[in-house]
Amino acid sequence: MEPKATLNYAEETLKTLEKQGYHFVGTHKHSAVKTCLWLRRSIRGEGNCYKGKFYGISAHRCIQMTPSIFCNQRCVHCWRPLEAFNIGADEEQVVWDSPAEIVEDCIKEQGRLISGFKGSDKTSTAAFAEAAIPKHAAISLIGEPTLYPYLKELIRNFHSRDMTTFVVSNGTNPEVLREIRPYQLYISLNAPDEATYKKASHAQYWTRINESLDEMRMLKGRTRRVIRVTCIEGLNMTNPAGYAELLGRANPDFVEVKAYMHIGYSRKRLSRDAMPTHLRVKEFAREIAEALTALGYNYTIADESEISRVVLISSNTNL
Repeated sequence: MEPKATLNYAEETLKTLEKQGYHFVGTHKHSAVKTCLWLRRSIRGEGNCYKGKFYGISAHRCIQMTPSIFCNQRCVHCWRPLEAFNIGADEEQVVWDSPAEIVEDCIKEQGRLISGFKGSDKTSTAAFAEAAIPKHAAISLIGEPTLYPYLKELIRNFHSRDMTTFVVSNGTNPEVLREIRPYQLYISLNAPDEATYKKASHAQYWTRINESLDEMRMLKGRTRRVIRVTCIEGLNMTNPAGYAELLGRANPDFVEVKAYMHIGYSRKRLSRDAMPTHLRVKEFAREIAEALTALGYNYTIADESEISRVVLISSNTNL
């Protein structure tokens, strides 16, 4: 049943996001598409993002989108203006567009967005032809996708179009993770303990996040499972054994240990010193991998992308 009320958020904030490259789709403006830096590079044959290196995704064939611009956390490291779209899980209501409308509009808008590359001498003709037929949807643009009540149906709609999906979640709605089957499921785990979590996220969902780790374990063999640790110098790059215990609970296929990037709205909350170097991230990833080994789990550092300051830890069953 469709909720009765529409969430009221500032029109000026929507306009700000539009200036930053967000393109709203659907009737009620809670879904959006945005091209990324790596799409532009990929369509010119100038490189691919680390998701391509790690998982084989072609950035120029990827739709970066969200069905929910809203979030229920206020993470200090987020580059998005989440303060303007912050809602509690049970507090406010939104009139939601249907999955079919969102998917259709996302594909159309993506086509419009890439059309400007066609006349450029830098554009690869072959890559542009491929980009016209997107093969992947990264459901991770802004906000928390599990707040959209029809996420399972949205994923199925993308899959029915012969597309794969990544869902990036903060893990605060384990009951949703229990139901969805994206091609790849991410959970962001940005603290080794509850006290650090509260400092990083300004939220009270630690119990739910732990439940989501349990749900991830249960999804083994049903979807590819990844936990992402965003490293913030001076805040959460501590207690690798604590991370290892939580990671062992989830038993993911991969762990991404990635630097916080000092960009966007996060610059209003954190100093540039909070952004660790790639060497620092690599060292911390090694500490987590060693802590996993000490606990009897079989993980190994498998890859890295220095330009994105990210290190991939893999379960040895994937190697």
